[in-house]
Amino acid sequence: MAAVGSSFAVLDGIRDYPAAGGQALRYTLGALILAAIARGRIGRPRRTELVRLTLLAATGLAAFNLLVLAAEASMDPGSVGVVVATVPVLLALAGPLQAGRRPQPRVIAAGAMVAAGAAAVQGLGGDVTVAGLAAALGALACEAAFSLLAAPLLSTLGPVSVSTWAVGLAVPMLAVLALLTGGPADAFPAPTLSEVAALAWLAAVVTALAFVLWYSAVRALGVERAGLFAGVLPVAALLCAAALGDSELTAGRVAGVLAVAAGIAAGLSVGRRSRASSSPSRT
Repeated sequence: MAAVGSSFAVLDGIRDYPAAGGQALRYTLGALILAAIARGRIGRPRRTELVRLTLLAATGLAAFNLLVLAAEASMDPGSVGVVVATVPVLLALAGPLQAGRRPQPRVIAAGAMVAAGAAAVQGLGGDVTVAGLAAALGALACEAAFSLLAAPLLSTLGPVSVSTWAVGLAVPMLAVLALLTGGPADAFPAPTLSEVAALAWLAAVVTALAFVLWYSAVRALGVERAGLFAGVLPVAALLCAAALGDSELTAGRVAGVLAVAAGIAAGLSVGRRSRASSSPSRT
């Protein structure tokens, strides 16, 4: 999540590049990096797994990025971020239900604390429009799908294979969309040096590295507890912006950072207590 948060510091470098075409280039390079990491040992999914991976690519990757851009076109980025930042609560509810378990109220409460802290970090900077809110809610659903659709696949395919397949499947979706919204020259213009640098960072760090780390966390911690760390994203974005002199560490934002940290700690402690209580006692 810290790696993803760093992307906000480089997004200005591709703000003028076509959205769908830029994402297609990013994921193409990311897929090549992931394939190199896998060294050709990419698991072959079964038909049902391939369907799930295709849905993952369509929602969690392609649609998510485009919905965020659509939301920010009619609503301030801070408000969009506040909506998407409620994903820890959604995952705390949906993760256990998908696995056939009851949601844990304390994890839900921890997710709410993380979401509130993330909202304080980002802040509400403007009016909320109907179109922007609809797109932001769509982005929230896609953000949750990014973890929920992948979770059942991680035990059989592993984080690297799931990441490689999802990223690779998203490329043709975005490429077709880019071509439908403009010709080849308009969809994929020659990037400038700053755009190349930004796309390389997004592909290597925000895609290849972050995806493998995230799916490793989901496999180790479970969807609901890994989801708490989504609150790290706005904190990392704030710290990067503050380091570059583009944002200010106000008292309210610092309080938000502390709330995110407290929520994550509270949620993880619930997991430790649950495991401890389920372990057989020694006599």
